[in-house]
This record gives sequence, C-alpha cells and structure tokens, in this order.
Amino acid sequence: MRKNSIKNTRINGEVKKELSRLISQEVKDPRISPWTTVTEVEVAPDLKSAKVYISVLGNDEDVANTKAGLKSAAPFLRTALARTVNLRNTPELRFVMDQSIEYSIKMSQMIDEVTADLKEDAEDEEAGSEEDL
Repeated sequence: MRKNSIKNTRINGEVKKELSRLISQEVKDPRISPWTTVTEVEVAPDLKSAKVYISVLGNDEDVANTKAGLKSAAPFLRTALARTVNLRNTPELRFVMDQSIEYSIKMSQMIDEVTADLKEDAEDEEAGSEEDL
C-alpha cells in the first residue's frame, strides 16, 4: 500500500473536518443519528472518490437508518463540500461503517471478564492455602 503524501493527508483532514460539521449541523434527515461521528476519510489521489468511515453510537437499527440517510444525503454533502473546500475535483462520497470502536469496547469487556476470573481464582487459591495452616 502506498503512503499518503503530505498533501493527501491535509486534504483528508480538511474533508473530514468539513464533513463532520456538515453532518452534525446542516443535514436535516431524521434517519441520521445525532451520535454519528466521522472517524476517518480517505480521499483517492485523483480526488475522484472518498471513503468516509462513520461510527454510530446506538443499536443496529440506528446504524442502518444512519447509513441509509447518509447515502441519500451524499449529493447534498458533495455539493456543500465543493462550496467550502477548494479542490480541483470534489470527490464522490462512499460511506463505510467503522466498527473499530465497538470492537475495542467488546475486547475490553472480554479482557475485564478474564482478569476478574483470574482474580477470583487467585483469591480462592489463597483462601485454600490459609485453611491448610
């Protein structure tokens, strides 16, 4: 995989910042959850397309509704992006759900469960060795 140039990294950051603002303040679609976050944007080097990674806090229904709402709002977002970010080409937006936050929470819970079980086992062994005395 090719490294991003400094220019491409700056463009990704600007598009991410502006899309975050547009989604939270300008888009009026009731399907889009207020707990929607733009986690990452990858604009292609030719500026023709962009992958927008979205994280939604809520249940599966909220995620599905938000994805549908963003898909229908994509032309509006592209037009608004063209007005505010000065690029040669305004990228076509493709929204992708980012599951990394949910995954990290799930892994953290699993680690907590394992450490709690280990702690209980250690306490049980310690109590058992004291009874032998």
